Amino acid sequence: MSQHDGLNRRAFLRNAGMTALVGAVGTNSSAAAVAAGAAFGAPDPHGKYDFDTPYNRFGTDSVKYDQQIRIYGKDSVQVGMGIADMDFRAAPAITKALTERLQHENWGYLDMPKSFAEGIVSWNKRRYGININPDSLVITTGVHPGLIAALRTFSPPGTKVLLNTPTYNGFYGDLTYTGTIPEENPLKLVNGRYSIDFEDFERRISHNTNTFILCNPQNPTGNCWSAEDLTRLGEICLRRRVVVLADEIHCDFVTKGNKYTPFASLPNKAIVNNSITFKAASKSFGLAAMKCAWFFSDNADYIAKVKANNRADLTTMGMIASRAAYAGGEEWLDQCVAYIDGNHDYVESFISANIPLVKVVKPQGTYLSWLDISQVANKIGAKQLAAEANKNRAASMKPLAPEQMVEQYFVKSAKVHMNAGSSYGYGGEGHMRMNIATSRKTLELALNNLATALKRTTSSAA
Repeated sequence: MSQHDGLNRRAFLRNAGMTALVGAVGTNSSAAAVAAGAAFGAPDPHGKYDFDTPYNRFGTDSVKYDQQIRIYGKDSVQVGMGIADMDFRAAPAITKALTERLQHENWGYLDMPKSFAEGIVSWNKRRYGININPDSLVITTGVHPGLIAALRTFSPPGTKVLLNTPTYNGFYGDLTYTGTIPEENPLKLVNGRYSIDFEDFERRISHNTNTFILCNPQNPTGNCWSAEDLTRLGEICLRRRVVVLADEIHCDFVTKGNKYTPFASLPNKAIVNNSITFKAASKSFGLAAMKCAWFFSDNADYIAKVKANNRADLTTMGMIASRAAYAGGEEWLDQCVAYIDGNHDYVESFISANIPLVKVVKPQGTYLSWLDISQVANKIGAKQLAAEANKNRAASMKPLAPEQMVEQYFVKSAKVHMNAGSSYGYGGEGHMRMNIATSRKTLELALNNLATALKRTTSSAA
């Protein structure tokens, strides 16, 4: 921030109390650690950030934790592993920038500074090799509002939107909001690995299919689609006049030995020009509550049309947090990605050794584990439980799926909350999505709870 911001940084940092410095509501850091220089979650003398110390998010109205307690009851959830946000303390560059801005006690309308767009352009060029024209960047309060604006532009109510399923459940809400209809292209599953059924994909395109929402990396399966996959999808969409809406918000989380390929980086520019890409710093840096995202395209006509349907509001704190993340959070993110990669290895190893009723394959990307819990569903009689529950369910309510019975079982028996696979569309049956962006100790607690609960269930059924 410049001197013109009117902030006296030294005076603020000298006078700030311990709570302001370390975020007392959510931290388990000791006063000694703070005295040693851990303000704002700074790295240790060797430049290493602390992802190992559990960070307590209870009591902060968190969807991941507190909302589940409101749903399931007090003391019902020890570990929240549902909604896709991280449990780590924020990158210090973000906390510092936000704390400094808070000292300017006025919250009038914000004009987007040039430095924000420059930071987005620089980040994408440096990390992904994408050249973004800053004039094509459109700011929005989230990927969802951007997608909704694009759907309203290209897909009138009653038309179909292509999805590779299982896919992010939030897309279905966007389609409902815009009055459009999901056209599901089920991914092929072989030995725990998913791939695209291109023949079925093209077969599902009709005269009233105008858009395709691409998820790359794919949530919840964790696929990082190859350049060949993306090109083939792009060729079909270009030929059939279907606009590609690429949600690439999980792009920074790629596991070792794999690669994220941006749709906008494909060599065929005709394909790229038939697309719009949606991104944010929110997934990479844990900024979901900041409500700040953007989209861009090389196709100026597309951008102009979508802008006409987009309310381009800008949140002050969201902009400051995102700009600070890209300007000073890269090393933190690199260490975070490596830490989560280790979590993926731990999950795969632990489940293989200790939870025989659950199957998992390490994903190529995201911080999500896609668990095959079909044997668990059979063991607890999930289909029968769902059928019984639905007998007394109001006709206006959506019927409960067997996976939701497994979700409830894990909360009741293991105090671990995960997301039911049935909410991710066709192909999600028999699965649960587990968010592993948390400390190793918390992950160990969750997995041990799951293993103990299933052993108890297996023993009682014997």
